[in-house]
Amino acid sequence: MIKQFGVLSVAKFCGVIGLVWGFVMGIFLATGVGGMASAMGSQGLGIGAGLVGLVMMIIFGGIGGFISGAIGAFVYNIVLGAIGGIEMDLEVKS
Repeated sequence: MIKQFGVLSVAKFCGVIGLVWGFVMGIFLATGVGGMASAMGSQGLGIGAGLVGLVMMIIFGGIGGFISGAIGAFVYNIVLGAIGGIEMDLEVKS
């Protein structure tokens, strides 16, 4: 029976997932912004805007994942921890 999650450990895990998500979405953003700016005739602006978009998506993804993981674990500990938690059957691997 899982009665409680470590808020910081769940927040770190979700932060790493957010970094990966931010990187993937940043790639799409960078290619879209870079392609649009280069179509308008400014190659340098497209590369710079694409890289800034990529970095910002990684940062925002990590911060957002960390905060949402902390909130999710905190709510779990309050609500489901009081009700009884999640029941799991585990086997010991030998």
